[in-house]
Amino acid sequence: MEQNDRDRVIEMAWEDRTPFEAIRLQFGLSESAVIALMRRELKRSSFNLWRKRVNSGVSQKHAKTRNPDIARFKCSLQRTITLNKISKR
Repeated sequence: MEQNDRDRVIEMAWEDRTPFEAIRLQFGLSESAVIALMRRELKRSSFNLWRKRVNSGVSQKHAKTRNPDIARFKCSLQRTITLNKISKR
């Protein structure tokens, strides 16, 4: 997987509105593969924060549990991630 694709998967995984199913559709990665990628690419503390958020119920990471009113995958206010660093606006 190229760095740009890896960055995009990480960006999609961080976004609460992007379900794992969208990542699978676009990149062919299962939920467990995304978790493995996040574990490998993020600092331990960042990975732990992400997992806590995904499992807390705040995140809508599974299409079955998400609000049907949410029609898009990416928040318009989300910052872009390049080379695993969040860019400034």
